[in-house]
Amino acid sequence: MIKLREKIGYGFGDMSSSMFWKLFGSYLMIFYTDVFGLSAAVVGTMFLVTRLWDSFFDPIVGVIADRTQTRWGKFRPYILYLGIPFALIGILTFTTPDLSNTGRIVYAYITYSLMMMVYSGINVPYASLLGVMSSDVKERNILSTYRMTFAYIGSFIALLLFMPMANFFGEGHSEQHGWMMAVVVIALMCALLFWGCFSWTRERVKPIKQKQALLKDDLCDLFHNKPWWILLGAGVAALVFNSIRDGATVYYFKYFIVEKEYATVSFFGISFVLSGLYLAIGQASNILGVILAAPVSNRIGKKATYMGAMAIATVLSIIFYWFDKNDLVLIFLFQILISICAGSIFPLLWSMYADCADYSELKTGNRATGLIFSSSSMSQKFGWAIGSALTGWLLAYFGFRANAIQSAETINGIKMFLSFLPAVGTILSVFFISLYPLSEKKMEIITATLAEKRASAVQN
Repeated sequence: MIKLREKIGYGFGDMSSSMFWKLFGSYLMIFYTDVFGLSAAVVGTMFLVTRLWDSFFDPIVGVIADRTQTRWGKFRPYILYLGIPFALIGILTFTTPDLSNTGRIVYAYITYSLMMMVYSGINVPYASLLGVMSSDVKERNILSTYRMTFAYIGSFIALLLFMPMANFFGEGHSEQHGWMMAVVVIALMCALLFWGCFSWTRERVKPIKQKQALLKDDLCDLFHNKPWWILLGAGVAALVFNSIRDGATVYYFKYFIVEKEYATVSFFGISFVLSGLYLAIGQASNILGVILAAPVSNRIGKKATYMGAMAIATVLSIIFYWFDKNDLVLIFLFQILISICAGSIFPLLWSMYADCADYSELKTGNRATGLIFSSSSMSQKFGWAIGSALTGWLLAYFGFRANAIQSAETINGIKMFLSFLPAVGTILSVFFISLYPLSEKKMEIITATLAEKRASAVQN
């Protein structure tokens, strides 16, 4: 039985990752176009190139982590040693040196590529940690719930406070200085949270085979793992849905809602803009979805819960298109409902990846936890790559011009980013997960069989 402190410690890891991940998803596009001065098309291409490369870097990290042996285990050392580089490179990503246009493009490519690589280096082992903390399916569901709850708490804090901090640090200085200093604060929090994750967690599950299999055998097992392929497709589609909505939100409020025409909302002397409140409320609603995921999935199954949540999100997203700029109550209400649906699916995905590792071990006798979990990170990066690239390219296609009054065509395109375009992702995700074969009953048999084999291996 895993104690509360360790569950919280595991949650700290994704709380840290998600603080930066949400800044990338919600603010990096508009940072590059409206603050750093790059064109939307250039940014879209950069996101595709860097994230595609980084998507294929994830399995490399997974393979290396699987072959790591230390007194702290396979995966925890990466959390310890990469926390500070994660924070420092994050700061550099949001730094704006005085360079030519070509120089700025090169700088953006280098810093963002490094950021995504160090993100893989720490997040793939962190994700894999779930598979070796416990072999119990329900315990994994609970750990996934803690993970995603803390992830959304971190995202909520980052999205709620980022622009107020940027405005505060920018007073008397440049806008660029304000953005960088706000990221410095977030980065310090991230490093501390990763240290807490390392300190409070433990690795317990040992493979049946103590000797590590050859890499070609691991890859062969992975490519023949049907549930893994299904989750890969579902994960990519779900992240396309998320990345398009998040990446276009600030544009939606800046150019369609025109949030500067509304008074800022102040709490405890801190002024919040509408877009920040919208994003933060979405994260709070994600937490509610995470909390609901475990009890609902334990009752009706992970597959049915996932399909139902994504089907509802599809319908709500399509309706979102017809809201007028003055329908703020409906806009915020639908953000809450869609975010509850989105929040419920990700703990299910992480738990199902752990099930895939068990399925593969039973089928082949070999356990490649890091490689299997790296695919979840790969699907995340790949989904964001597609969604972010589409956002940049379509902004350029719709005629977007930074810091200017937009045409009717551009405004219509920006509205589609929060409605029809993400709905395509949810529909594809439902299709993929409908094919997923590992039911709760089947996993009970797999878990019991593996337990017997592990006990026999220990005796021998």
